[in-house]
Amino acid sequence: MVDTLMIEAVIWDFGGVLTTSPFEAFARYETERGLPIDIIRRTNAANHLENAWAKFERAEIDIEAFDALFATESKALGAEVRGKDVLPLLSGDLRPEMVEALKRIKANFKTGCITNNLPANAIGSRSGRTLYVAEVMALFDHVIESAKIGLRKPDPRIYRMMVETLQVNPKNCVYLDDLGVNLKPAREMGMTTIKVASAAQAIGELEAATGLTLR
Repeated sequence: MVDTLMIEAVIWDFGGVLTTSPFEAFARYETERGLPIDIIRRTNAANHLENAWAKFERAEIDIEAFDALFATESKALGAEVRGKDVLPLLSGDLRPEMVEALKRIKANFKTGCITNNLPANAIGSRSGRTLYVAEVMALFDHVIESAKIGLRKPDPRIYRMMVETLQVNPKNCVYLDDLGVNLKPAREMGMTTIKVASAAQAIGELEAATGLTLR
């Protein structure tokens, strides 16, 4: 059990944590087009440190190269999916209960966000959503975006950058992510980790870790 008195910071992933998971949109897309189940997720997971997705999130390739490379990689796994067709599926909806929890956390602890994201304008923006997201991002003391620094989770350096900037001990941090592969480096640094399956589950674990009422 974490000593709640020792918590200094709560660090968040963005997509799939503060927003609904894109996996739901992936599944709908595959079903509608008669594609193999989980073809998009399997393409993302194969060679996950150096595949099209990884390179795009580190801004090493442009959208045209991503589109073609993702198509090649998915075809090798059973069905061609264009990278450009996957991008619009990424923008999940903000989870208001998670945003409320973040606001309450911010009143008591330092806050950070580490997000594997895509180069600006890769998806296109919906102006109303963009403003709302900007308000949420303003709740963090520090944000690290993979496409801006050329590093992405689960590279341990990205977590070290966050704790050094926040000037906190990783043993006194809680980290939330929806992907187990991204939680492992944080856990190895000594952070308390929460794998987000749903907002209610994540908030419950976060309340236990911080001693705060978050809803």
